[in-house]
Amino acid sequence: MRISTMTWAGRILTGIFALFMLGASIAPKLVGADVAADSLRNLGWPDGYVLMIGLIELACLVLYLVPRTSVLGAILMMGLLGGAMATQLRVGNPLFSHILFSLYLGLFMWGGLWLRNPSFRRLFPLSKQGNTHVDTG
Repeated sequence: MRISTMTWAGRILTGIFALFMLGASIAPKLVGADVAADSLRNLGWPDGYVLMIGLIELACLVLYLVPRTSVLGAILMMGLLGGAMATQLRVGNPLFSHILFSLYLGLFMWGGLWLRNPSFRRLFPLSKQGNTHVDTG
């Protein structure tokens, strides 16, 4: 795949991830939608945490979207998604539809970053092209 194609594919994945997070998770919390409060309440979170969680999600997303802080944002967002996964596990929700949903989002997020960021691809290559050195111990 050409670099420009990979970059654009990464931007598209990143955009889809950002729009999903904004529309499905962050905005409902920031505007105080009943669905956000009810969802968190069903997961065992007290009512007073809805806005704070929304602000943390927004901060992580902004860091992820800014090229200079994208890796930090991805790490923090993955921590947030890991916490969401632990919460789903704690309340006994279904594995593939609820518990692992955060993992699916995380893979989508990291995939977008990997595709749009050449230095990240160099740091985490999919193959060892050109590496002919064999370590014999």
